[in-house]
Amino acid sequence: MRDNVSMISLPTLSPTPRLPEWLRKPLPEGNRNFFTHQLIHELKLTTVCEEAKCPNRAECWSRNTATFMIMGDTCTRPCGFCSVHKGTPNQLELDEPARVAEAAYRLGLKHVVITSVTRDDLPDGGAEHFRQCILAVRERTGAVVEVLTPDFQGNTAAIDTVLSAAPEVFNHNTETVPRLYRKVRGRADYQRTLDFLAYVKKQRPQIVTKSGLMLGIGETIDELFEVLADLRAVDCDTLTLGQYLAPTLKHIPVARFVPPAEFDHIAEKARKMGFKKVVAGPFVRSSYHADEMV
Repeated sequence: MRDNVSMISLPTLSPTPRLPEWLRKPLPEGNRNFFTHQLIHELKLTTVCEEAKCPNRAECWSRNTATFMIMGDTCTRPCGFCSVHKGTPNQLELDEPARVAEAAYRLGLKHVVITSVTRDDLPDGGAEHFRQCILAVRERTGAVVEVLTPDFQGNTAAIDTVLSAAPEVFNHNTETVPRLYRKVRGRADYQRTLDFLAYVKKQRPQIVTKSGLMLGIGETIDELFEVLADLRAVDCDTLTLGQYLAPTLKHIPVARFVPPAEFDHIAEKARKMGFKKVVAGPFVRSSYHADEMV
C-alpha cells in the first residue's frame, strides 16, 4: 500500500443504495495504528472498535486511543443493529481491570472510555466489574473515566455500584426512537433508558450524563426531536448522533443516508434545546473523540 492517504469506501453488505460520497474516509498515513493494535492483543483485551466494526478504528488507533469493551466479547441480548457476538458469555476475568488500566497507561490516555457487552446473566449485570475497572484505571493513570453501560435491567443498586467509583462521564445510549425499539434493541425499553439517565443525574448531579442515537435506521425527524426533548427532560448533558451502517446482511438494513448538512442542522437545533455539547455527523459514534466532549 502507498504511504500517502488512500480513500476507501466503508464496507456494507446491506441491500441499500450505494454509499454516498460523504461516507468515504481517508486512511491514516503509514502504520501508526500498529502500536495500539499490538498492545490490545498483547494484553488480551477486547475493544468495541473491533467488535462493532467501527469505521473510525484506524483513525482512533493511529491516535493511540481505543474504547475498551469489558466482560468478554459475547452479549446476552440480540439487538438488531449490533455486530457483537450473541450467546452465552464466559466467566468474568478477574484480572481484566488491571489489564485495562495497563493498556490505558501505556497508551498515555487522559480520557478513558469503558463499555461492555450486556451481561443479563450476572446478578448485578457486571456493575461491580465496571467499578473495579474504573478504580484500577484511575489509580494507574489518573485519567478522566467515561463509562458507557447497559441498562442493568433497571437495577438501581447496580447503577449505584458504578456511581460509587465516581466516573466523570456516565453514558447510556438511547440508540433510536421508541417505535423502533423492539426491532432495533430487542429486550431494551425506552422508558427504562430515560429513567436510567434521570436516576444517574439525580444521584450525582455533578456527573456529565451522555446519550447517543443512530440516524438513518427508519426514524422520522419528528420522532427524533421528541426523543431529544425527552433526553433534555431528564437533564441529559451531552449528545452524539451518527449514521447507522448495517454490519452484515443479517442486520437491520439502512433506511437512508443522512447528509452532513442535515446532521449539522439537527445538531444546531439540539444545542438550542439545551444540550451542553452535541457532536453529530456520519462517522460520529458514542466514544468518537470523547475527550473533546468534556
